[in-house]
Amino acid sequence: MTAQESFQDEGAAHRVGPSPPGGLLDLLSVSAVVLDSSGRIVFWSPQAGDVFGYTAEEALGRYAARLMIHEEHRELVTKLFAEVMGTGASWAGAFPIRHKDGSTRMVEFRNMRLLDDLGDVYALGIAADRAMLQRVETKLALSEHLVSQSPIGVSLLDTDLRYLMVNPALERIDGIPATDHIGRRPRDIHPAAGIETVESALRQVLVTGTPVIDQYIVGRTAADPDNDHAWSVSYYRLEGAGGQVIGVASSVIDVSERHRAATEADRARRRLALIADAAARVGTTLEVEQTAQELAKVAVPDLADVAAVDVLDAVLAFRRTSGPHDGPEVFRALAMVSAHPTEATAAADRVGDMAAYGPDRLITQCVHTGQPVVVAHTGQEELQRIARNPDAAAVFARAGVHSYLAVPLIAHNEVLGAFDLLRIDNPLPFDEDDVILAGELAARAAVAIDNARWHQSVRNSAETLQRSLLPGDPPPLTGLDVASHYQPAQASCEVGGDWYDVIPLDGDKTALVVGDVMGNGIDAAAAMGRLRTATCAYADLDLAPDEVLQHLDKITRGLEHYIATCLYAVYDPHQGTCHLANAGHLPPVLIRTGHSPELLDMPTGAPLGVGGVPFHTTAFAFDPGDRLVLYTDGLIETRHHPIDERLDTLLRVLEGEPRPLTDTCQWLLDNLRHPEDHDDVALLIARAQPIGPSEAVG
Repeated sequence: MTAQESFQDEGAAHRVGPSPPGGLLDLLSVSAVVLDSSGRIVFWSPQAGDVFGYTAEEALGRYAARLMIHEEHRELVTKLFAEVMGTGASWAGAFPIRHKDGSTRMVEFRNMRLLDDLGDVYALGIAADRAMLQRVETKLALSEHLVSQSPIGVSLLDTDLRYLMVNPALERIDGIPATDHIGRRPRDIHPAAGIETVESALRQVLVTGTPVIDQYIVGRTAADPDNDHAWSVSYYRLEGAGGQVIGVASSVIDVSERHRAATEADRARRRLALIADAAARVGTTLEVEQTAQELAKVAVPDLADVAAVDVLDAVLAFRRTSGPHDGPEVFRALAMVSAHPTEATAAADRVGDMAAYGPDRLITQCVHTGQPVVVAHTGQEELQRIARNPDAAAVFARAGVHSYLAVPLIAHNEVLGAFDLLRIDNPLPFDEDDVILAGELAARAAVAIDNARWHQSVRNSAETLQRSLLPGDPPPLTGLDVASHYQPAQASCEVGGDWYDVIPLDGDKTALVVGDVMGNGIDAAAAMGRLRTATCAYADLDLAPDEVLQHLDKITRGLEHYIATCLYAVYDPHQGTCHLANAGHLPPVLIRTGHSPELLDMPTGAPLGVGGVPFHTTAFAFDPGDRLVLYTDGLIETRHHPIDERLDTLLRVLEGEPRPLTDTCQWLLDNLRHPEDHDDVALLIARAQPIGPSEAVG
């Protein structure tokens, strides 16, 4: 490497070759005037014309003192000139000169003796207008004070992004002395992640000249390495008077307090939004499992990466008594939701499983004390008290579980279970604000879960009562096959008063009954049971269907406010006929062999309990292979379709090749029922069969 190459490698500030001129000398209009030993002007720079007003033609060859000095100052000037020429001493100072326009101006001089190669002596005068010089000095002093005393961090970097100047405020922000900045790049001062983005922005400003204003940066510096700070930074290109690029300036303002306030405000807004979201999404149904699932879903990913809901099994079974507990607890996992796929979910209790946890476990501690349990930073010991077993604890550790929070589910002063939260991808540990938010969500959800478990208990009791009141499998019937089905409402926590019955009668006859007590709940189920019992009693009297309905009408009028609809049919296999009466019920469907399904045309009648309205018996042929479909309104009614449209749909569903009767029941439910339906269904299908010789004789 040559000496010149080595010199060039030291950086742009030392490269060999011409560089753009600085603008300061042009700004000051510094002039140069050379006098010979007699005081005559022999050199005159173009800038001298700006200072003194004379052109070179007007000045060259003339005596400077006579041209530019007032007569009263000439003696002093002559003396100073002699000292410079005689002793070689330089002289500097301000002196009044006579401008070409006749005015007097103060000019700042620097005078010195020159000696050429022939031994001749000359005087060089460097001059600048004092007013201009003072203005520049004032600006420079002001700039220096503003930069040095400014609370804003200011730096100047050259075109290679090396620091040229750093003010004291930036020293304090960085925690690094200014001398350690000079000559180094930002990456050398701040080796943290993200500094490449800063340098890229600085280079973009150098190239385009477009400033970057008020850009936020969050990070840490040597001044405070343990805490995050936020800064508002601005970058702008510096150019000289001639347009040459000097470098890029940077201003840095510490806005950590503003950033923290904005962050807290944003966090508060998100928490309020989360609570509002929970109010809308949690408790939409009266199903315990669904409510638990809604709570877990609303918590991820804003509050936790994994959320689970575990309820005490004794609470679900209504076995738990009030008072303190200090032994193990059996939990049933009702819900678990993960924001992202993670092996931690495989180590958690599966939904529907039960697990017993001793008093040393954190979830047990939570339900025993009724207080939140928060572990900001989980270690191996804490994971052992969170996971179901040591293997699961190892999986939690491997998955990156680093923070845990459990809050109790409390409703009406009873602890129902716990709301468990894990953080994996979210780097922040759970804090007190998270505890408050999780507690608010748990409190809202606990009431919904408590309501749901009570409703489910009431529903189960009512459904058990109703099923106990419905008939079992009928005995073998002469000339008749039957299939029946009862379907509770899917979206309601209460059962209704729908019922069906198949009653063997004398003479090989069979009574077919379908009814619906209007209303729901245990009272409706009980009323249904009384009507079914009465129907069986009147059926044994071998009364006509309209007479049976007349008796049932009287009984229903005695059931306080209840009314009911009912279809009562009697099939005689020996006559091949069916007699049927209707008390306000939907018409049955008759499907004759080889024909399309049809609704039976018969008087509808009034519901049971209305009173004063007669009932009528309709007779029709019911031959072997014919089918009769009796049903309650829950099979076809919806909130969005007219009843005639739904009846047409029922007939279409029954079209086609006949299926086994049990399959037909399920086929109707699958095609006509919807999950949001709020009514139960009783369904009875009968098919006439040929009777054998022995049966015919019977």
